[in-house]
Amino acid sequence: MRVFLLFVILATISANIYAQSLNCWPNSRGNALLQGVTPVNLSERPQLKWLFDAEGIFKSAPVVCNGKVLAGSTNGTMYCLNLQGDSVWGVKTDNAIEAPALIHDGAAYFGNLSGAFFAVDMNTGDEIWQYKTDNQIMGAPAFYEKNDKKIIVVGSYDYYLHGIDARTGKNIWKYESDNFLNGAPAIYNGQAIFGGCDGFLHIVDIENGNLIRKVDVGTYVAASPAVHNGIAYVGDYESGFTCVDIDKGEILWRFENEDGTLPFLGSPAYINGKIIIGNRDKFLYCFNAEDGKLLWKTNTGNRIDGSAVIDKQNALVVNMRGDVNLINHENGEIVWTYQLGSGVMKSPAVIEGRIFLASTDGNLYCLGK
Repeated sequence: MRVFLLFVILATISANIYAQSLNCWPNSRGNALLQGVTPVNLSERPQLKWLFDAEGIFKSAPVVCNGKVLAGSTNGTMYCLNLQGDSVWGVKTDNAIEAPALIHDGAAYFGNLSGAFFAVDMNTGDEIWQYKTDNQIMGAPAFYEKNDKKIIVVGSYDYYLHGIDARTGKNIWKYESDNFLNGAPAIYNGQAIFGGCDGFLHIVDIENGNLIRKVDVGTYVAASPAVHNGIAYVGDYESGFTCVDIDKGEILWRFENEDGTLPFLGSPAYINGKIIIGNRDKFLYCFNAEDGKLLWKTNTGNRIDGSAVIDKQNALVVNMRGDVNLINHENGEIVWTYQLGSGVMKSPAVIEGRIFLASTDGNLYCLGK
């Protein structure tokens, strides 16, 4: 009985760590495993509720939690809006913001192209601390907590993955890769899992920054992996897609696109044994997660640079023409399309009743019922 109770407690803790609430999308892929999954039902046909016009353009994904929406612009400002689209605060930095923010414990964490990394108060926008890397930050940060340790992990074009004390902003460790780091690290079992321009999937101990192992995936990894049950899934710049056993460091399967060599720039999404990812060849792909078999692919009409968000039945994906598509992930059929009119380079943010899209026309859009 005690063993059973312990199992239930551990399962509950695990679920609380990684499960998404209906009203919080705290990082660009929804959870620490970067799975791109939402508990929200995406089946409703949305209408435009509001748009917020910012100077510059949006190359980063929005995030939303506790009634606030964050999105960083190429004009160097991190914007914070309420759910009605009104400005709450803005933090002006010295360079463009192209990486998504992370919301955690009442703070927002984000970096810019000068390599500056900020922690600010979510309510006021006041700076808590600032940390400096030696080159631009293009990927989102991740958060790790165990006992009294709270560590922010972020990659930079200085080749390093940085482990930062979330309370003080002081460096704890730096792990050196062999090239630029573009995406966010997935957090799994005390490990940071991430790819980069050196063509490796790196697996690093978050507490000390030591390399556990790295796996050669052959070419540039432009985005973040998704992790499920000890398996990492990642697309690359030469239209390949790789499945890696994290603990063994082995490639389980690899998809090579025989129809072209355009890149997977977005991050994959995982649900119920399926992997879903868009490509610059205009198609959204769905693979069997166990063996890599292509289940279907759907032409969305324009290149897909961003990442899909999925619920239990459908996938939400936006292309660079501005078509917001809801696609049934059982058969690949398009359920509905909304014409936004301007491309979206990164992932939507989804909470109950609302979809947030940061567009290349400089507008932050809110779609809803």
